[in-house]
Amino acid sequence: MPITRTTERLEPSLVRMGLVLTLGAILAMLDTTIVNVGLDTMGRDLHGTLGQLQWVSTGYLLAVSMVMPLSGWVSERFGAKTMWLTSVALFVAGSALCGLAWSPESLIVFRLIQGIGGGMMQPIGQSIVAQAAGPSRIGRVMGVLTIPITFAPVLGPVLGGLIAGVDWRWMFYVNVPIGLVTLLLAARIVPAAPPAGPRAPLDVRGLALLSPGLAAIVYGFAQLASGTGATLPLAVGGLLVAGYAVHALRATAPLIDLRLFARRGFAAATGSSFLLGASVYSSMLLIPLYYQQIGGASALEAGLLLAPQALGTAMVTFFASRLSDRIGPRPLILTGIALAMAGTVAFALVGSHPAAWVLTLSLVVRGAGLGMMMAPGMAAVYASVERHETPRAASALNVLNRVGGSIGTAVLAMVLQSGVLQSGHATAAAFGTTFWWALGLSALTLAPAALYPKK
Repeated sequence: MPITRTTERLEPSLVRMGLVLTLGAILAMLDTTIVNVGLDTMGRDLHGTLGQLQWVSTGYLLAVSMVMPLSGWVSERFGAKTMWLTSVALFVAGSALCGLAWSPESLIVFRLIQGIGGGMMQPIGQSIVAQAAGPSRIGRVMGVLTIPITFAPVLGPVLGGLIAGVDWRWMFYVNVPIGLVTLLLAARIVPAAPPAGPRAPLDVRGLALLSPGLAAIVYGFAQLASGTGATLPLAVGGLLVAGYAVHALRATAPLIDLRLFARRGFAAATGSSFLLGASVYSSMLLIPLYYQQIGGASALEAGLLLAPQALGTAMVTFFASRLSDRIGPRPLILTGIALAMAGTVAFALVGSHPAAWVLTLSLVVRGAGLGMMMAPGMAAVYASVERHETPRAASALNVLNRVGGSIGTAVLAMVLQSGVLQSGHATAAAFGTTFWWALGLSALTLAPAALYPKK
């Protein structure tokens, strides 16, 4: 379904609904970045080991990976609004319980509850917005909604740094009032809609193959990034996902319909999302790490140093989304990748100690590149499917982006760890080498981006 030039306006009700649904994505992103800052404080207070602390983050990611493939089916079966409200409620309840945790084990269990809610919020919210906007306006809507999301990675470390010095429990409690307000607003503003399509039975065999398979792959790459044994979980995960692929091509109503990938627009957009997760987005973890380990910045300062990137994204996203509906995503995504790569070059040269203003300007350019890609990329996915296929398309998009991010993070972590082992400590040269790898991964994204439809 090609995107055609249109003069359809965005109704205020559509924008309000989208902004309310965006609060769910902001909640999840804020929580992730805040919690990462406070892990050490939590460990000391709860007397947890390093391995237990790792599961505070890993357990959340595994829960997200397990439930994300289900988001399309539950939206069709029970209604998207009902399931989105349920996922937010689970996230809020998990947050409150995390704040009450009395041991590392209890904290891990409550993080799993958080992950179940967090894993469904984003794909269900995206599908609701995409169905309401339609293919002719989805680019502009995503552009408006992406702007507030870009500041979550900046606010997270800043809030985490401030809260960690007071009481780590408020890293979780802060989600409760925001989540309750989100639930009240959504109950009033988000319209109830009938199921997107026929109520197909749950693909139990597909669920038994895909969800544990994805969890094993995400866990395996997390282990690979930390330098521990990853062969078994990656092998098991690969076999389970391969088994799902065979099953899905034969099933009448698979959990994620692989036949969607036969469409050029959908295959190009989701393939691009997978590679962007593996390259551009995963390398975003390196930048605050560089400022902390090499520049000596605190977590709070590192968050503030990321502000230029968020500013660059915010400045470009709105205009890119409007252009996407008119000229199509291909030129915008290719330009965005080029800008993101250009903004990474200075970090690849940190071994030669570039001036601080050069790095700051590079972050603005890099952020502009991200803004050029985000909304047009998502719009291309939803413009390539029929309205009733949107929930499962959202599930596929988010699953691939999540797995891509896990792979890219593992690769870059291994490269950085290799450089650290050679020199005995973290050096600017080791970070520079890792950023060169990030540039190489980013170059791979040019291939699927060139396959986007012209319109």
